[in-house]
Amino acid sequence: MPARALQLVPARRLHVRLGAVKGYTATATPDTGGRRATKAQPDAAVLLPDWEALVLLRPDAADAAGNVTCRFRGGATSPARALGRLPAPARSGRRAYACVVPELARRHKTLPAPQLVIASSSTSKRTVGASRGGGRSTEMLRWSGRLVYESAVVDGGDVLVFAKGVNPRQGVNRAASDIQCVYYRAGGGANGDHVVTTLPAATSAQQVFRCPPPPTPVQQESQEEISVTLAVTGQEPLPSLSVYNPPRSGSSTAPEKKLICACTMVRDVAKFLPEWVVYHAAVGVDRFYLYDNGSEDDLADQVHHLNAAGHDVSTVAWPWTKAQEAGFSHGAAAHRHSCDWMAFIDVDEFIFSPQWNQSNNPNKSMLRSVVSSVEPDIGQVSLGCADFGPSGQTSNPEEGVTQGYTCRRRTQERHKSLLRLDAVDDSLVNSIHHFALRSGFRGQWNKQVRVNHYKYQAWEEFKVKFRRRVSTYVADWTDPVNLKSKDRTPGLGFEAVEPVGWTHKFCEVNDTLLRDATRRWFGARFRNGPARRQTGTS
Repeated sequence: MPARALQLVPARRLHVRLGAVKGYTATATPDTGGRRATKAQPDAAVLLPDWEALVLLRPDAADAAGNVTCRFRGGATSPARALGRLPAPARSGRRAYACVVPELARRHKTLPAPQLVIASSSTSKRTVGASRGGGRSTEMLRWSGRLVYESAVVDGGDVLVFAKGVNPRQGVNRAASDIQCVYYRAGGGANGDHVVTTLPAATSAQQVFRCPPPPTPVQQESQEEISVTLAVTGQEPLPSLSVYNPPRSGSSTAPEKKLICACTMVRDVAKFLPEWVVYHAAVGVDRFYLYDNGSEDDLADQVHHLNAAGHDVSTVAWPWTKAQEAGFSHGAAAHRHSCDWMAFIDVDEFIFSPQWNQSNNPNKSMLRSVVSSVEPDIGQVSLGCADFGPSGQTSNPEEGVTQGYTCRRRTQERHKSLLRLDAVDDSLVNSIHHFALRSGFRGQWNKQVRVNHYKYQAWEEFKVKFRRRVSTYVADWTDPVNLKSKDRTPGLGFEAVEPVGWTHKFCEVNDTLLRDATRRWFGARFRNGPARRQTGTS
C-alpha cells in the first residue's frame, strides 16, 4: 500500500522534531579498572521533571549485566538504574533506564540524549544494536511539552496511544474527530520520516486515544519498525517515543483467567507489599499487577519472595510522571483477558467488611461473594473509604499498618471500586476511584464492605508524599493551589513541615476491627515476610 499523505503536512514527510535517536551502536573502550566498557546509543530519551533522564534501549539490546552509567555531552556522567522493560507483548518492550542529569550537563543550551556506558568484564567488543542514521544523538524530548509516550495493542487489534498535551484539562476532552493517528517509519534521510498511513481516532479521553491498527499490508511491507503519533487538526503531529508493537502470532499464551485481580501504582513502597498481598490473597484476590513508577527500593526482591511463597505478582514498568489515570487505563485494557474483575486500590488500602471479623480464618469467598452476587448488568461495585490517622505513631509501625493504625475519621469522603473489565467504556476514562462504563452496564454501591485507607500515617512516612502526586489532574503537595480541595490534607500547607499535633490528628473513631481480624488470622507480625499463600475456601 502506498504511503498516504498526512493532510496537515507535506506528503510522505513529518515536519516534527520527534527527538528519538535513530538507533545506536556499541563500541568497547577500557575503563579505569582494566575492564571493557560498552557505550550504547539509546533508541529514545526524554527529560523528566527534577532533571531526570529516561533512556530507552531497543528490545534486542543485550542485558546490561554490570554497572551502567549515563554519559552526557562534555563527558559528565551519572549512575543509571534499570527500570525494566516497558509493557509490550512477549517481552518485546524497550529497556528503560533512569539517571540524573549532572549539573555540568545542565549548562548546555541543548541537551542531547546520553549514551549508556555498560561496564563489562569481557575484553571483546560487544555490539548492542545496529546503527540507523549514523547513531548520532539528538536532543532529548521534554516531558513538559506535548508528547506521545506509550502505546499498546489491545483486544481486537485496536491501538491505545498515550499522549500528554492534547487534553490538558480535567473533564475537557478534544473530539476524536479532530485527531488523526499517524503511523510512520523513522528515516534519517533528506525526506524525513515516512508516513505510511493516517487513520481517524476512535476515542479521545484524558491521555488515552484509541486508534485503528494500520492495514495488514502496511505491516507486512517491510521489517522496519513502525512508530505511531497523533496529529490534531491544524497542528503539527506530536513528538513521539512510541512504537507500534503488535503481538506476534503464537508469541505468548494468555494466563489463566482469574475472577479477581488487583492493580496498583507503586513507588518505593516495597516494605508494605507483603502485608497488602498476603491479606488480599487470603480474602479473594487471585493476581496482582504492580505498575512501577520508578521505584528505587527492593521492589524486585519483594516480588520474588512473594511469588516464591505462592502468590501471583507481576510488575509493569510505568516510569511516566503524573500518569496514574493512564496507567490504570492500560491496566483495565491490557489485562481484560486475564481477569474478570479488577480492584484498583493503593498499597495503603485494604478491602474489609466488619462482618469478616467474626471469622476465625480468612477465605477467598469473602471478596468473591461481593462480585458473584451482583446482577449481570453491574459493571462496577463501589466501596467507601474509611481514612485512618497516625493513631499516636511517630514512626512506621513494625507490626504493619493494619496493626499500628487504629483510629480513623468518622465520615467517608472517597471511594474505590471493583471493576468488571468487560464493562469498561472504550474510552477507558477514569478518575482513579472509578471508570466510565459501556452502555448497558451500571454501577452499584456495597455498604457492607469498605476500604480501610491508612492515609495519614506517621509523619516520617507521610512526608514522602511531598515528592510528587501521581495523579495527572491532582496538584502536587507543594503547588500553592486548591488549598481547600478534598485532595489535600486538612491543616497541611505546601511544605513538608510536620503540623502541630500530627500524631493525634484525624482520630474520631477508635476502630480495631481489621487489626483484631488480621492478628487472629496471621499473627501480629505477618507484614514482616510473605507467608505461604492462604487457599481458604475456593
